[in-house]
Amino acid sequence: MLKDVGYEIDFVSPKGGACAFEGDDPSDPVNKEFSQDMVYQKKINFTLKPSDIKPDEYAAIYYAGGHGAMWDFLDNKELAAIASKIYTNGGVVASVCHGAAGLINIKLPNGTYLINGKKINSFTDSEEEAVNLKNVVPFSLETKLKAQHAHFEKSDNFQTHCVVNDRVITGQNPMSAAAVGSAIKNALDS
Repeated sequence: MLKDVGYEIDFVSPKGGACAFEGDDPSDPVNKEFSQDMVYQKKINFTLKPSDIKPDEYAAIYYAGGHGAMWDFLDNKELAAIASKIYTNGGVVASVCHGAAGLINIKLPNGTYLINGKKINSFTDSEEEAVNLKNVVPFSLETKLKAQHAHFEKSDNFQTHCVVNDRVITGQNPMSAAAVGSAIKNALDS
């Protein structure tokens, strides 16, 4: 969607290099297109490191989900600094599902947390229970977001739910990814 309207998309991961991903659905036309696009397959298999990123060159950052994000994003100061700079420059900070772990410790230049007072959502505690991973993940994402004074919103398990609040865009679960993508496009177009 974003690439179709002219946005160049780069992939960055905490250590760079090949990036695991989950939830690929070959019957989904967007997933199929992505898996057959050799430019983007190369980008996902050779991700950039945070030190390779110049935040002034980006209009948005999107924290993708997957349970690994719970370990990789929470305390990653480099990614948080990139997101803070993009947001401060008027850009968009977005996440879907467990990717919201990356939003928890983003501080703005004035010292406040990005999500403080904002409407936010992510994979919920009840969804974690439904997939039997409540005792596997290192923390409750819903609880941590609330602890940073985010106004947590949620729908029933595995329903599409996208929240837009002042250039912060969050989706509850994988079913929300398309809605988040659309909201990012709308925010960038405005």
